[in-house]
Amino acid sequence: MQNNTTDIDEAVAIIERISVVPVILEIVCYVTGMGFAAVARVTQDRWIACDVRDLICFGLKRGGELKIDTTLCNEIRDSRTAIIIDHVVNDAEYCGHHTPATYGLQSYISVPIILADNDFFGTLCAIDPNPAKLKNSAIPELFSAYADLIAFLIDAVRLNPGAATQLRQRAVMSLRAHLVNTTGHTMERHTHNGNNGEVSSVPLDEVITKAVADVRALSKSLSAAI
Repeated sequence: MQNNTTDIDEAVAIIERISVVPVILEIVCYVTGMGFAAVARVTQDRWIACDVRDLICFGLKRGGELKIDTTLCNEIRDSRTAIIIDHVVNDAEYCGHHTPATYGLQSYISVPIILADNDFFGTLCAIDPNPAKLKNSAIPELFSAYADLIAFLIDAVRLNPGAATQLRQRAVMSLRAHLVNTTGHTMERHTHNGNNGEVSSVPLDEVITKAVADVRALSKSLSAAI
């Protein structure tokens, strides 16, 4: 990449070409109950939204920018580890942090997107003004699996654009099936069983855990197809 502006423009254009990203953002908002999710390009001095799903009128659109020093993503860029907050006011490490205070957040999850050459691309993240149950669940692993899939597809677009088109189509079909399965499962949990009148007791975590395995298998399958 030639310079910072070129870097950002290329990143936004690449994510726009990866049609699976909106599906991923829809799924993560659904399973977490959080209202805003994004894939962001994060450099040393810039934070740019490459794609977003905004159900809470946060106001950030594709190509929008946050001041890097108002985010937690510089910390993630340095550590290359996720930051997960269930409830800011009860979190010893982040209850006094300026980022949640700046944006009115109570729940936060952000995982790194790291490319095959070990370059830090950015993050897959979700935020909400209300608490969310994130840490003691399968959700962090799902985010990690999706971040790895996004990283793989970014590399594919850059290195093999022709093959990337078919890979993206396969990924979209697979993840749309995950979305249907996950949302269908959740709705079933809130309806009575026709046989005994009881609500389904299958935990959503089990569905998410299966989705993680499916996403990992999908990434492996797509990799073998190149």
